[in-house]
Amino acid sequence: MAQHNELGKEGEQLALQMLKTKGYTILETNWRNEKDEVDIIAKDHEELVIAEVKTRSTDFFGDPEEAVTPQKARNMIRAAEAYIEINDLDMDVRFDIVSIILRNGKATINHIIDAFYAADFQ
Repeated sequence: MAQHNELGKEGEQLALQMLKTKGYTILETNWRNEKDEVDIIAKDHEELVIAEVKTRSTDFFGDPEEAVTPQKARNMIRAAEAYIEINDLDMDVRFDIVSIILRNGKATINHIIDAFYAADFQ
């Protein structure tokens, strides 16, 4: 497996641990619908959380969350809509980003709650 893929998998595991520690219920990981993929789908109280995990080994080229482009946000929104329809859910949805810098075995995690709003991309 390529080094960046291993870094990404390690970041996703750290994000899952962090969300569980905060009391989130993890519903899905790496959920796919057609061409869209969501890293983590969780429940925070009565809110559905669609989370993108971005992991980098350095912030030299910017913070990891800056890699969530408008197109990626639209893809996450489309995936969330599909997940809600497939599972016949009626709940509020929130889009989070878990930004991780993993350097020399030490992680800096930034959980950005409500990183963007679906209405901003429609």
